[in-house]
Amino acid sequence: MEHHTAQAPAGATYGAVTHLLRLEGALAAACAVLAYRHLGGSWTLFAWLFLLPDLSMLGYLAGRRWGAVCYNGGHTYTSPAVLALASGALAWPALLPLAAIWAAHIGFDRLMGYGLKYPAAFGATHLGWRGRRTVAG
Repeated sequence: MEHHTAQAPAGATYGAVTHLLRLEGALAAACAVLAYRHLGGSWTLFAWLFLLPDLSMLGYLAGRRWGAVCYNGGHTYTSPAVLALASGALAWPALLPLAAIWAAHIGFDRLMGYGLKYPAAFGATHLGWRGRRTVAG
């Protein structure tokens, strides 16, 4: 167990659990894409907006803590779920395809191993470390 905790931030997954979460991300992305198709959304709009949640990384300009908060806000399934609920509550169906695009982005990120961020470092995620690790002094 020591070996794994030295490679991943506290609370991060490793091994088979990480593989299951990445598979879950792939399935979530596929379901979101199918939902988008069912809604009849424009694929041009999908392509233009697919990477929009990554603008949440701009929070890192204010530091690691704010960066993690902003990134996680844009990369938790809660956010597109709230948008989907707002679509129904406000009777504004145009929001629903946007929620599907957002959920597809999150699922794809999880599939690729990009998880929710810890404020310790940009690469410290709930799915383990991503990218190069630097030692903080």
